[in-house]
Amino acid sequence: MAGGEENVKNLADCSVSNALGTWVFSVAGALLAIPVGIKRKSLAPLVFFGTTGTMLDIVMGITACEREHAERQMKLLEAQNAPAETSFGETEIDS
Repeated sequence: MAGGEENVKNLADCSVSNALGTWVFSVAGALLAIPVGIKRKSLAPLVFFGTTGTMLDIVMGITACEREHAERQMKLLEAQNAPAETSFGETEIDS
């Protein structure tokens, strides 16, 4: 049970660090919103594009983290299955 909780904690830590580490869409949203907001004389485009860009950054960070976590899990499963397969293959050859 502790191993499962540790994996969840690592995934949560990774998700937070990846979500906070990305800023591309937030900056792009702000850069797009500034001229539109000036033209419309409103802050609504900044709110819309800013929050949309931030949400995209968060989603992209979490997706990347989940992908890394899945790859790590697959490597662990392959490492666990590899010794079993090689020992099984050796017993067939010896028979």
